[in-house]
Amino acid sequence: MDGAAPGDALPPWRPLLRAARQREGRLPQARWLQLASVAADGSPRVRTLVFRGWAGPAQLDLLTDGRSAKATELAREPRLELCWLLPKARCQFRLRGALQALEPEAATAAQQQYWQQLRPEARALWGWPTPGEPLERSAAFPAALADGTPLPQTFLLLRIALVQVELLQLSGVPHQRRRWCAADGWREQELNP
Repeated sequence: MDGAAPGDALPPWRPLLRAARQREGRLPQARWLQLASVAADGSPRVRTLVFRGWAGPAQLDLLTDGRSAKATELAREPRLELCWLLPKARCQFRLRGALQALEPEAATAAQQQYWQQLRPEARALWGWPTPGEPLERSAAFPAALADGTPLPQTFLLLRIALVQVELLQLSGVPHQRRRWCAADGWREQELNP
C-alpha cells in the first residue's frame, strides 16, 4: 500500500516527500505526522499518528482506535490538516484534505491487511482500555496481541484524500515555500516563506 495504482500519475510533490523521508533513514520519527482536527466545541486538536502507506496518488492511510476522540471529531468534521516535519531533510510538508468514506467491504479488506502487517506490540494498543478515559489501575494493558488475533471492531483506518500540499524547505535563506492544489491539477506555485 505504498504506491500508486498503475496508470495513476503521481503528483509532483510525492517524489519530493519520498526523497525527504529517505533522508531521515530508518528513524521511527520519519513516519510520524501531526493531525490537526476540530473538537466538538470548536477548539483545535493536534495529535501524532503514524503514516501507514499510500492508497493512491494523493490518498494516505493512518490508523487509530475507533473509541478515540479523534474518530468522533473526524466523523463530525472530516476536513483536516497534517504536518510532516522531517528534520534531517530540513523540511515540513503541510497536507490538507479530508477523511474519505470507504465502502464497508473495501474498508474491512484494507483494515485486515494493515492489522496483519502490524507487529504484535503495535497491535497491543487496540487491546488497551478506551483512550482518554480515567485510568483504572487494575485495567489490563497487554504488551502484545499475537498473530492470529481477530481484527478488533475499534481498529479504524483513516484514509485521507489530499487536496492541497505545501512544502516549506528550512535550509538556506530565505526558506523556500511551494504549494500544490488538486483543483489546479497539482500545478506548483511558489510562495513567500
